[in-house]
Amino acid sequence: MTTSPLANPSATRGLLEDYGLATKHRLGQNFLIDNHVIEKIMDLAALDGTERVVEVGPGIGTLTLALLQDAARVVSIEADATLEPVLETHALDHGNFRYIMGDALKVAPADIAAAADGEPTVLVANLPYNVAATIILQFFQTMPALRAAVVMVQKEVADRIAAHPGTKAFGGYTAKLGMYAQVTGRFEVPPRCFMPAPHVDSAVVRLDRAEGSTASEEERERVARVIDAAFAQRRKTIRNSMSSSGFDKAALDAAFEACGIAPTARAETLGVEDFVRLTAALCKGQGEA
Repeated sequence: MTTSPLANPSATRGLLEDYGLATKHRLGQNFLIDNHVIEKIMDLAALDGTERVVEVGPGIGTLTLALLQDAARVVSIEADATLEPVLETHALDHGNFRYIMGDALKVAPADIAAAADGEPTVLVANLPYNVAATIILQFFQTMPALRAAVVMVQKEVADRIAAHPGTKAFGGYTAKLGMYAQVTGRFEVPPRCFMPAPHVDSAVVRLDRAEGSTASEEERERVARVIDAAFAQRRKTIRNSMSSSGFDKAALDAAFEACGIAPTARAETLGVEDFVRLTAALCKGQGEA
């Protein structure tokens, strides 16, 4: 079992105090202190020693130190400049570790690939919860070599990621992410596994890139625009929501009929493939907004 020397309360407190971070970070961040959770993350990631891992929000490196044992290379992206001395120490101690200071949503994929000696193949991270959903989708969109992600997120975000059509949690985000990846594993993480304990429940999910799709990024962007229009007013029928977003009603009706989709349906009842077919029909009829 792959574990982390920092995944316990005493080691976490000691490191924070050594770097003068205790006061600031005990108030502002939640540190993972349960090695059993680290073991389950590593089991779900199933690294074989060849992967180039990208990690977002390493903090003091609790998960990072476990990843470094099993991956060929780990590149971590951290936005908090006060944590750089900790990450620098890890880099000095581990030849297969690099880090980038900055906003993960703004760091160029080429810079990540340069630090990793190649395009990253797996995302493994305890993600910053306020941007977790955006990071997952953006990384799958902009890193074509990324074949899987094992990420800890807020439980509600995990519910959205894993939602099925026809359920309350299924939304535009779920549909767009579904063009790139599907959930293949999940487990829950209670607040007691962190220091200090957060006020929300967490979950770890594994996503694997969807196989067999030959769609170009431009085609996926067109589908995403259709999804956004369909969910823009999700209490309305898909026809009314999309027409309110600028799609021609006659073109919509022709596309719905061609796809066998009821114009009175609501967006959350449609699956990813339905949106792909609807987009294709709209483009064929030149009715795209």
